[in-house]
Amino acid sequence: MTEKSDTDEGEQVEGEPATDGGEPTPVGVKLGSTRTVVALPQGNAVRTVDTLTCIATYEDALTGEERVLYGEEAATEYPDRVQYMLRSGLPEDAENAALAETFFEEFVRNNDVPEDSVVVYAIPTLDNDEGLDNLSGVIEHSPVGEATIRSYPESLCGSVTALGTGLDAIEQIFVGVNLGSTNLEACAYRRGEQLSQFATGAVTGNEVDRRIANYVEDETQGRVNIDLQTAREYKEDHGDLADYESFTDIVQQPGGGTHEFTIEDSVVDALDEYVDEAVDEIANTFLPQLANDHIKIYKRALEAPVVLTGGMAEIPGLVEEFEERLGEELQRDVACTAPSKPATAAARGAQRIAERFVENEAY
Repeated sequence: MTEKSDTDEGEQVEGEPATDGGEPTPVGVKLGSTRTVVALPQGNAVRTVDTLTCIATYEDALTGEERVLYGEEAATEYPDRVQYMLRSGLPEDAENAALAETFFEEFVRNNDVPEDSVVVYAIPTLDNDEGLDNLSGVIEHSPVGEATIRSYPESLCGSVTALGTGLDAIEQIFVGVNLGSTNLEACAYRRGEQLSQFATGAVTGNEVDRRIANYVEDETQGRVNIDLQTAREYKEDHGDLADYESFTDIVQQPGGGTHEFTIEDSVVDALDEYVDEAVDEIANTFLPQLANDHIKIYKRALEAPVVLTGGMAEIPGLVEEFEERLGEELQRDVACTAPSKPATAAARGAQRIAERFVENEAY
């Protein structure tokens, strides 16, 4: 299987050894709509492994048995029938829940995640009881987490790695904004408690991908049509709100030959619109709601940095643009921050929480 793996030196909480004899392994997991990430100890550091949250089945040519592929391999080899079972952020029905169970079982077993583990899941903040129940079933039936299974909000887990080296975030008051593929989520945290939860599917990373695909067609006068997977790759590889540069690509022409084209504005225009729309939702919907519900917390929270998490926070320059535009919209000084490697931060933060449970023998 093709996955991205990374090891972060110094991620271990308070420098303690990752494992100690017969203790269960502390593991952090984010089952994301686009990517799934697992963080687990490796020596005195933390290793993260991530892959696309998708699955495809095929028939073995020799035995006739059904085989399973997941992640990048499934998306590349079977684009015609690959299934993304968490497109809305949660498994919407029993069929997608079953697919998610199969996907996650294959993923953790292929990456040697120990069954004897304390697992903390970073989950989205969504008002969807059926979807959350389905996700709970996926979690409960997974082959890991024999010692203990817990779950915490994704934006809180991501904020853990942005606000200190331990679990300082759980003792603070701040606003967390999760810039995800399928939802824009926000809430205020008061010592780990969620206040004035907000989520919308109107401003998403997936919508950026759709706009990039449409804008590429417009920019090339209809000569180039790209799929959403390619649009996402353009966003991830070339998206930059600090120092954007145009880039070229080549496609095969109908009837033979190739066509080389240059993209000047499509990617950066889509990202620019995304930031404006995200700031508008936070400034004019979420923050007034928070002020109305908890005026003192509202004032305290805006004295601290707003923490931006989620995959869209990976885009260079996006955090700085969000900070500047939010300050202009609110007509006050606002600071924003983000964890290093935002796409894997939620799983790494969840792993720190799991580590604390292991240290306290709370399993």
